[in-house]
Amino acid sequence: MFSGAGRINMENINGIKLTQFSRGAGCGCKIAPNVLDEILKTNSTGPANSNLPAGQAGLLVGNSSKDDAAVYDLGNGTALISTTDFFMPIVDDAFDFGRIASANAISDIYAMGGKPLMAIAVLGWPVEKLPAELAQQVLEGSRRICAEAGIPLAGGHSIDSSEPIFGLAVSGLVDLKNLKKNNTAKAGDLLFLTKPLGVGVLSTAQKRGLIQEEHVAVMINQMAQLNTIGEALGKINGVTAMTDVTGFGLLGHLIEMAEGSDCAAEIYYSQLPIAEGVAGYLSQRIVPDATYRNWNSYSTKTGFEKGVNVMEAFNLLPDPQTNGGLLIAVDADAVTAVKDLLKENGLQQFAEPIGKMIPHTGKTIFVKQ
Repeated sequence: MFSGAGRINMENINGIKLTQFSRGAGCGCKIAPNVLDEILKTNSTGPANSNLPAGQAGLLVGNSSKDDAAVYDLGNGTALISTTDFFMPIVDDAFDFGRIASANAISDIYAMGGKPLMAIAVLGWPVEKLPAELAQQVLEGSRRICAEAGIPLAGGHSIDSSEPIFGLAVSGLVDLKNLKKNNTAKAGDLLFLTKPLGVGVLSTAQKRGLIQEEHVAVMINQMAQLNTIGEALGKINGVTAMTDVTGFGLLGHLIEMAEGSDCAAEIYYSQLPIAEGVAGYLSQRIVPDATYRNWNSYSTKTGFEKGVNVMEAFNLLPDPQTNGGLLIAVDADAVTAVKDLLKENGLQQFAEPIGKMIPHTGKTIFVKQ
């Protein structure tokens, strides 16, 4: 497990396991998609930036789309990207919890093709249940990831809460010509994914005390890995759309991309990258509760080709990811450039497409073998 300067040299401080103090875990804490749709309904009318002073630059991406972050035009060829993300512990170690929550929040900036600028911490801590030293270690983990991203952890806000909660509000910048959205794909684009699926399954196995030690490192290393390649992908014109895969699983975030782009999508199931150990835990029926919530929201929009292992796909495609990979839609003319970039960044195992955008004719997602 990761160790380094600033980390207290003791095993989880008296054996405390953070996941035992939370109902949810990581991005699996997200409100179910159909419930969130109900919450976000509004009777407000008029353009998103109608309350802005005359002559001031406007909101480019806001609540009107289901994108990763808000984007504001600064009027000089660049835009400000603003996002926040926080959740309850997905791992037992406080330092790693801070790393993972921070990498997950910063990912929204990379998913828009941007460069992170600074971060502000959001901390909820049950001060009567958990020692302050653990909260300090959460912040140390966050500082480590912010340093890797080249940004300061510049401040924040904390409250006394019934469960531990941590995350960041992150600001970033992007040249307008490099801005990537999740609703601008087109039929014929190939789809790439930059991390394996299944960390929701692994985290559930950990919470139940059933995970094998070698899979703990697999899970933590993947969730703490920054999606820095997103900034470079933003500079490729043929990358037509991009998002990161988080709490709604690959299925949910691909549906958002497809519907927002007025398309449908094919998934090549046999081409999907799956994290080490996941198949074994699925055989034991170790599945996050959020998987079922996601599936209930998306099942009517999903079809399967004969021969696909539907039960396995049902457990994997809606699996909630925490700081999952970038889902990228790529024009055919830019596929070589994207593959080369993936290989240059040590991501050669993800250099083959996992699907394709297609015209919308029936189901939104069609899963092929």
